[in-house]
Amino acid sequence: MMRTIADLFTIAAVCAGAFFFVAGTVGLLRFPDSYTRLHALTKADNLGLGLIVLGLLPQVGSVSLGLKLIAIWFIVLLASATASQMIARAIRESEQKGNAATSRPEEAPR
Repeated sequence: MMRTIADLFTIAAVCAGAFFFVAGTVGLLRFPDSYTRLHALTKADNLGLGLIVLGLLPQVGSVSLGLKLIAIWFIVLLASATASQMIARAIRESEQKGNAATSRPEEAPR
């Protein structure tokens, strides 16, 4: 009985995490500018990975494996925040120089 509940929780959490990954990808493809694309991608991916890790925790065989999963999630959170800050800074510097690299090709000035 408890194994079935853990399995159902795992399925629900992993599916919810996959949904957020897909939502972040849709945001990356559909939002109009680089800042909103970056925001959608990083927030949704961090939440998606957190839900997947949460769903996998009942399935691991030991506490050390669970701690490794949590450590991986934490490292990805830190790396994602750092990378998104660097990308946003590069976008801002590019905009300040007058480069239109952040606009879509169909929105580029003629």
